[in-house]
Amino acid sequence: MNQRIALLIEPLEPSRFAPFGDVIEAAQARTVFSINTGTAQRFHDLAHIDTAQHGGRTVLSIFRAQPRRFPFAIDVIERHPLGSQAFYPLSGQPYLVIVSESPTHVPRAFAARADQGVNFHPGTWHHALIALNIECDFLVIDRDGGDENCDEAQLSEAFVLLSPDAPAHSGSPR
Repeated sequence: MNQRIALLIEPLEPSRFAPFGDVIEAAQARTVFSINTGTAQRFHDLAHIDTAQHGGRTVLSIFRAQPRRFPFAIDVIERHPLGSQAFYPLSGQPYLVIVSESPTHVPRAFAARADQGVNFHPGTWHHALIALNIECDFLVIDRDGGDENCDEAQLSEAFVLLSPDAPAHSGSPR
């Protein structure tokens, strides 16, 4: 695993991300309505939160992510088979999202804007949070329950993110 394949960093767009989950942003709301006597808008039902399997319950947390240095190796991914996992940035900063069909497939890297969150479908393979510029907080909605809900896997090949500002070529999926 000495040679590393550089990953292309794609913009986070709902159609590109759909196999892995939902993009959470106001622009994606199918239903928008006025609330609080007309002083606010509700962008309704932006993601399918799925945490009830095996008696799980939905929990709300804040994760604090340290900024990463580049080049950055992508060699381990994880998944949560019993529930979805949603992240929404609170620090006003862009970040990166890495997902994959499986540990044997080439991962995909997405550049998320500061106004975009993601909701991984249950079982979606992904990398841990990748903050870019500063320490960043994320609002997280996921599953809590007695069953083990985190699988980790070593990738079959080594991948690298060269820089969030200079996308490289992408390997082809297997």
